[in-house]
Amino acid sequence: MKINIKQAVKLFFANPSLEMVYFEAIANSIDADATDIQIQISIKGFNKPDTLVVKIMDNGVGFTDERFDKFSKLLEVDEDSHKGVGRLVFLSYFKNIDILSCYGKQCRSFTFSNDFDEKSIVKNIECDKHETVLTLKNYYLTKIKSHDYLKPTSLKNRILEEFYPKLYLLKQEHKHLKITISLKVEEPNFKQQFITSSATIDTAEMSDLEVVDVDAPYLDMFDKMKLHYTIKENKIDNTIITAICVDGRTYKMDIIAPENIPTGYDIIFLLYSDIFKGQVNASRQELTMNESVLKTVKSLFRKKVAELLTTKIPIIKNRNKEIKKSFVNRYPHLLGYFEEDTIGFISRNDAIKNAQDKFFKAQKEVLDASGYSDERYEKTLEMSSRTLTEYVLYRQIIINKLKQIKPENSEADIHSLIVPMKKKLEKSNFMSDLYSNNAWLLDDKYMTYSTILSDKDMSELIDVITEGEEKSQDDSRPDIALVFSGNPQAKQKVDVVIIELKKKGLKLAKNEEVISQLRQRARRLMKYYNDKIQRIWFYGIVEFNDELKISILEDKYNALYSNGSVYYKSIDVMTDLATQKTIPAGIYLMDMNSFINDADIRNSTFLKVIKCHFTKEEKEKEEDKNK
Repeated sequence: MKINIKQAVKLFFANPSLEMVYFEAIANSIDADATDIQIQISIKGFNKPDTLVVKIMDNGVGFTDERFDKFSKLLEVDEDSHKGVGRLVFLSYFKNIDILSCYGKQCRSFTFSNDFDEKSIVKNIECDKHETVLTLKNYYLTKIKSHDYLKPTSLKNRILEEFYPKLYLLKQEHKHLKITISLKVEEPNFKQQFITSSATIDTAEMSDLEVVDVDAPYLDMFDKMKLHYTIKENKIDNTIITAICVDGRTYKMDIIAPENIPTGYDIIFLLYSDIFKGQVNASRQELTMNESVLKTVKSLFRKKVAELLTTKIPIIKNRNKEIKKSFVNRYPHLLGYFEEDTIGFISRNDAIKNAQDKFFKAQKEVLDASGYSDERYEKTLEMSSRTLTEYVLYRQIIINKLKQIKPENSEADIHSLIVPMKKKLEKSNFMSDLYSNNAWLLDDKYMTYSTILSDKDMSELIDVITEGEEKSQDDSRPDIALVFSGNPQAKQKVDVVIIELKKKGLKLAKNEEVISQLRQRARRLMKYYNDKIQRIWFYGIVEFNDELKISILEDKYNALYSNGSVYYKSIDVMTDLATQKTIPAGIYLMDMNSFINDADIRNSTFLKVIKCHFTKEEKEKEEDKNK
């Protein structure tokens, strides 16, 4: 039965990578007992993938009748370590693979393509050479996903990662193998470091590996796992390989994140066990091992790696302490949810994500509980305190972002950090809007709002105050307006806060505009709706300088206690010229830095209390463990 090669390629290599082309060729060359493999890559230029040609040569036994027969029959193999489909990956990228193989006194020449026919062969030609040459040409795709797939140094590292156990075995058996990778670029791109270059792998130069047993109490039905490793200083290149070994190839495991390893080391950890034998899919892209077994293997692997690294590189132990300390300071609500044996080995982001996932799962268990025993009640209190901590930490992020505001930032950048522009927030949606409303930056009492209008017409504000009564139209827009009731007994009246913002770096005249803007808002509101308003505050947030301070003091503003500059003045707002009736209103003028620093001090106080609570709790747990 003839196989549709094109469909087989899609079936077995749905998502390949170009480096797999080299891996397949090298694997075949090693199987053919080659001692010299040459990978010659040529291309006209950086963005000219159609000119890519890859030539791979080896001095192995070649395509004898027996080996060619195996090549011609898909999925027919003699041992578990071979899958019988690897050569299909060539056709994922190249339309034609010309193959010339000389062995003994014979030479076999054919083309492997989607139309491959094993009968169209020229053979039994007298030949003195002893080599096999694969020429891959007519690149299919419109671009090359990563030019690291063509650069010799990058390819060398990936080949080592993939074949280290096989190459090391050859070294142990005193079988020499040299792999030379070269790239020829007709039009070099120095900016992308895409230039003619070469790299070499030589089994004779590979470091000797030490071997230790890895206790596997949960996998005792299998032979002991053995870890082959080296940890040595290397001031030129960094090498980090952590992988399990399956059928002579490696399958990377994210045991150590490169960010956690000091520069200047070669680190190789290869885990061997009979449990891994044959545990890969046909294309060798994915492990097929049971998920729970794989999880256990990974845990045992990481534990042993951590033990060896902290012994051989003492600085790692100190760095891990610093990482743990930073987690306590930055994420106190997640203490107890971090996986202690992974901190300082997996990436920082993964450590945080894993802890958050555990935290969310615990939250869900509490929320889904149908009854409350004493134990459940204590758990609920604990989760509530952690949730509150998470919110306080979020507030600190907003404060830190405000601290980074510079004169080149727009007013909108500041505005949206307090309340996103064009937003209307209502008390009924308090929880969903919790992370949008940052009016607490002014004062925590402003979290008790009934409505917040951000960059909305005054008419909308008036509509909220009057609850649909006839009103005047006003399309002017205060930056932020808050409506809330400060007196539960005065049900018909509301409190109003108007906030006007000015970006950093403005001149005096522009900053003084905020005062006239506030007066205008006060006049309009108090003239028509003073019977609806119980109290009104106006906040002007600007960048202070000496000129503005003089102007403020000349206008008889009073300085208030602050970690910066805040001034207050009660003014008489004249509602109309005819009656010249005045109504008092309060105006606060705040320096931008004072606005930020005062909020920072308030929030930092919360954080200190919270951190003391969780670190004390964690310390008590640690003491209980050590008893």
